[in-house]
This record gives sequence, C-alpha cells and structure tokens, in this order.
Amino acid sequence: MTIQARGASRFVEANGIRQHYLEYGSGPVELVIVPGITSPAITWEFVAEELARDYRVFTLDVRGRGLSDRPASDYSLPEYAADVAGFIEALGLQRPVVLGHSMGARIVAALGALHPGTPGPLIVVDPPLTGPGRPPYPTALESFREQLHEAYAGTTAADVRRFFPAWSETALQLRAEWLGTCDEHAVVKTYENFEREDFFGYWRRLPAPLLFVLGGESPVVTAAGEREAREANPAAEFVAVAGAGHMIPWDNLPGFLEAVRTFLSRVAA
Repeated sequence: MTIQARGASRFVEANGIRQHYLEYGSGPVELVIVPGITSPAITWEFVAEELARDYRVFTLDVRGRGLSDRPASDYSLPEYAADVAGFIEALGLQRPVVLGHSMGARIVAALGALHPGTPGPLIVVDPPLTGPGRPPYPTALESFREQLHEAYAGTTAADVRRFFPAWSETALQLRAEWLGTCDEHAVVKTYENFEREDFFGYWRRLPAPLLFVLGGESPVVTAAGEREAREANPAAEFVAVAGAGHMIPWDNLPGFLEAVRTFLSRVAA
C-alpha cells in the first residue's frame, strides 16, 4: 500500500477475533465509527480527522475487512454487534458514541438493541432498510463482486471512478488500494443478510439519544423509507443532508459534519 493511515494503527483481541482499528484525537468524549460493507477503516480517515478536533475517535476495520481477522463465519448482525461490544469493552470505553454508515448503521442498531448497556448515543447513517419481504438493496451484488475482483487483480483510481464519478482523486486512489483487503466471502454473506435480517426489528428498540442521518438524494433511504423509520421509532432525530446520495460524507462532508456535530454538542457530555 502506498497510502498509509495517519491515525494510530492498533489491534485488540475482542469477541474471539483480532480486530484492527485506527485512533485519532484525545478529546474527553469517545466516538466509535463502524464503516460500510466495503469500506476499511482508512477510507473514513478524512471524516475521523475532522471529528478528532473535538473527540477521541476510533474507526474499526469490521471483521473481514482491512487488517482485521477474516473468520469463515459468522457475518450476521448479532455477531457484528458482538464484535463492536467486545471492542468497546476490551478498550475500557465508557458508553461511547457509536456511529455507523450503511452496513455499519445496521450493526449499530443491532448493537444498541442487543447490548443496551454498552454504547452511549447512537448515530445511524443511511442504513439499508432491507429485510424479509422488503425491496432489495439498490446496488446489485454483482456490482460489489465486479469491484472486488478488479481490486484483487490490481485496480486503479480510473477504474474506481466508473463507480464513483464525483469522488476526489485521493478518495479514488484510497479505495483502489484498500478495497482488495475486503474478503469476498464476508461481503457476499453480509449482502445476503441484508435481505434475511430485518433492520426494523432492532431499530424499534433503540432509545434516545438517537440520530438518523440520510442522504437527501439517497437511493437507499427513500422518502417512504424515512417515513417508516420515523413512525417505527419516534425517539429518533432525523437529518437529511442536502446534495448527498448514499455515500454522504463523500458527497457533502460539511453537511454531514454539521449534522453529527450539532447532535453531539447536545448529547455527548
């Protein structure tokens, strides 16, 4: 890899696997970031460094991604949530804020429902609202497989731009270099579980303080999906980031940071 993380690179044994994470900042409030289905921790560095101005930030390599272990199984939401709970407990964090994007948002919802005493305020960012009997995730599994196979063969920033035409050259290069650390088995099983596991079963159980951030132009959380999420959990606050699709921080970083910081300024003591 030619692009190396600027954050402190560390490992911890938690929930029976070796988990890698990046750490930034030294503020009194702890914030754990759980990325999406093909996003190693380093791809969130541009967000983590901004938030680290005010908070102590930990960004995870979710199992099967980045430098974390790649177990043959399990890639269900309860197991992912147990990973994050184990991580928090192993580091001795005290009810940290936990923020998850896409797949990570589903994990955060499961974490809050299954391990209610472990995290503090929760932020879910554009989660797939998928589950049994619901419409499929809008990006086909074959698109993920195509990108992974290109990465394993040695993809370039130009190749990645076909999928993310509005991204910066730095973001494209970072994905080109690090996407190959995502295990295909982990991605496929997770994608299949998008349809098998019901997000709303966890979402309904989450208490305030709770923030739901969606892209104003997201194909993943539609207007109908937002309405259903609001009705399913009246305790949650909602913010739509203008000019953003599903990859909100990449599409509108200032808008994303404003939504997160406004929430944290009120709820993170």
